[in-house]
Amino acid sequence: MPGTNKDAQPHLRRGFGLLQSTALNMSNMVGIGPFITMPLLLTAMGGPQAMIGWVVAVLIAIPDGMVWSELGASMPGDGGSYVYLKEGFGPESFGRLMAFLFIWQFILSGPLEIASGYIGFSDYLQYITGPLKHSPAFAVCVALGIINIALLYRRIGSIAKLTVSLWVGLLLCTGAVIVAGALHFNPRIAFDFPKGAFSFSTGFLFGLGAATRLGVYDYMGYYDVCFIGGEVRNPGKSIPRSIIISLIAVAVIYFAMNLAVIGVVPWREFVPADSHADTAKFIASIFMERLYGRQVALVFTGLVLWTAFASVFALLLGYSRIPFAAAQDGYFFKVFDRLHPKYDFPHISLLAIGILSIVGSFFSLDTVINAIIAMRIAIQFCGQIVAVSLLRRRRPDMNRPYRIWLYPLPNLIALIGWIFVIVTTEKELLAFGAASLVVGLVFFFGWSWQERKWPFAGNQPVPAKTEIR
Repeated sequence: MPGTNKDAQPHLRRGFGLLQSTALNMSNMVGIGPFITMPLLLTAMGGPQAMIGWVVAVLIAIPDGMVWSELGASMPGDGGSYVYLKEGFGPESFGRLMAFLFIWQFILSGPLEIASGYIGFSDYLQYITGPLKHSPAFAVCVALGIINIALLYRRIGSIAKLTVSLWVGLLLCTGAVIVAGALHFNPRIAFDFPKGAFSFSTGFLFGLGAATRLGVYDYMGYYDVCFIGGEVRNPGKSIPRSIIISLIAVAVIYFAMNLAVIGVVPWREFVPADSHADTAKFIASIFMERLYGRQVALVFTGLVLWTAFASVFALLLGYSRIPFAAAQDGYFFKVFDRLHPKYDFPHISLLAIGILSIVGSFFSLDTVINAIIAMRIAIQFCGQIVAVSLLRRRRPDMNRPYRIWLYPLPNLIALIGWIFVIVTTEKELLAFGAASLVVGLVFFFGWSWQERKWPFAGNQPVPAKTEIR
């Protein structure tokens, strides 16, 4: 029977519904982020006024989420941004360049994002084990990375169930912080603003930019479902709904969580973040210890570790599909275009991203976070805003189960927000991002010349097609 032959071949299976998709996004977004960035964020502006950065970040993320929703619902295949940039800018012209540059930067930024979760896990583990030197802390990250790869080395159906289980632990962890903080909230501690906290100046603007950048890092992941679009049931509805639900739910969770913590633990105790290393490293555990003692704090720290693992699990699941999708189209090394013969998942891509993530955990947390943001904005986020507009113009007949509300206003708001983050970023970070782009351009044009593809296809004879191995 034809159906039997098709089923016998390795192929992606649609095992994620709305619940699993929302759980995936939220697990990615919350994770260890708010537990490790709070001291860094409050340090950025020198007080609780830095929470404005989270507000600005969500005002960028919501309209940007609408962009992801339209693209994800219209093109529900694995690969996410790679597919959107390629199709938006033209698969045989500038789309090749944009897709290549995204993959190029992703190979660095994607594993670094996962590595930040491993580093945060190691930091909070030290509340239980006591201080660890750099080598033992890195060993923890290595072990965690191996476990993460092992758990994802299976069929998507069982992964969907595991994702929901991890998500439930996340809700318990964040809910414990919110409830405990609400019961013991002290507004005098929470709103102890320093003198001149809201005096507008260049320093205030750049401080807000730094706080917004950290807020963006915390919200990153609302789009994770788009990277496994080929494995989502009813993607035209599940993808946009899961993105919007995740953004709204996590925005509420973040605001409540951070008010809860700074309403109990005075912010001056962990700002600047590097002057109170122990308090800043695991502030949420200190928060619980102040309220209920060390034994309860130890149990809570276990929930934080569970939440951190839920995040890196969701990240590695989504990001392992990107090189696979690119390789299928000939935009990346052919070896990544392989599904496991028994479990139907891209095992080569999973192993590659998983190993690079372990290597990335060798660096410091602030270096990793800043590098992620510096490399992502121009190509991925701003590029997709342009891509969705180009697709509406070039392919008006495309099936769009979801359309951006009040288009093009959300696009403009998101673009202005991303530009604000760029112009308030330190010169060193911008130079790093620009350097990675320049190197990527060199490799792209060299590869295109060798393959006789755009922009050199019309200038030289086209040789027989060869595979990249």
